[in-house]
Amino acid sequence: MSGGPRVLIRRLDPTLPLPSYALAGDAGMDLRSAVDVVLAPGERCRIPTGIAVAIPDGHAGFVQPRSGLAARTGLGFVNSPGLIDSGYRGEIQVVAINLDRQDPIDIRRGDKIAQLVILPVPQVALAEVEELPASDRGAGGFGFESRRPLQVTPQVRGLTPRLSSEDGDGIRKGRAATHLAEPGTPGRTQAGARAM
Repeated sequence: MSGGPRVLIRRLDPTLPLPSYALAGDAGMDLRSAVDVVLAPGERCRIPTGIAVAIPDGHAGFVQPRSGLAARTGLGFVNSPGLIDSGYRGEIQVVAINLDRQDPIDIRRGDKIAQLVILPVPQVALAEVEELPASDRGAGGFGFESRRPLQVTPQVRGLTPRLSSEDGDGIRKGRAATHLAEPGTPGRTQAGARAM
């Protein structure tokens, strides 16, 4: 992509591809897992991506879930979006959680797990005042526009997750994700050993 800010990148794992935009016009670059990990239902862990970046001053990086992956597997991020300040030089990691109640999620090294978006972020000057100017919204929030009480939708039952050994991003879910490598296998991490 041309015309944007220049971001310096350091490959911590030379065998993984650099982040890239999948299509022209995409806002986020795909980030990959640097390890194998199996997340049990409700489990969370940090997943390294094998890269570190130097984001220019006046910009920040935002690590966000891949929407299709979240819909198919229940993979979410605990701190979404994850904020990368311009001064941070460590490895980008994703704090992932399996939001599915039944099936484990099998993430393999090299799988696309997240997107990195670089945006301009000005530092603002604060001016303390006694009163704020009026606006149409005022102090309304959390559903202000609907002006009706929050209703909880009952859980939909009877839906069967699509089980596949390979979805487009390589992440496995359900029965295809139930096998674990022998303990001590290089590049294989059981999430329980790294749970936060």
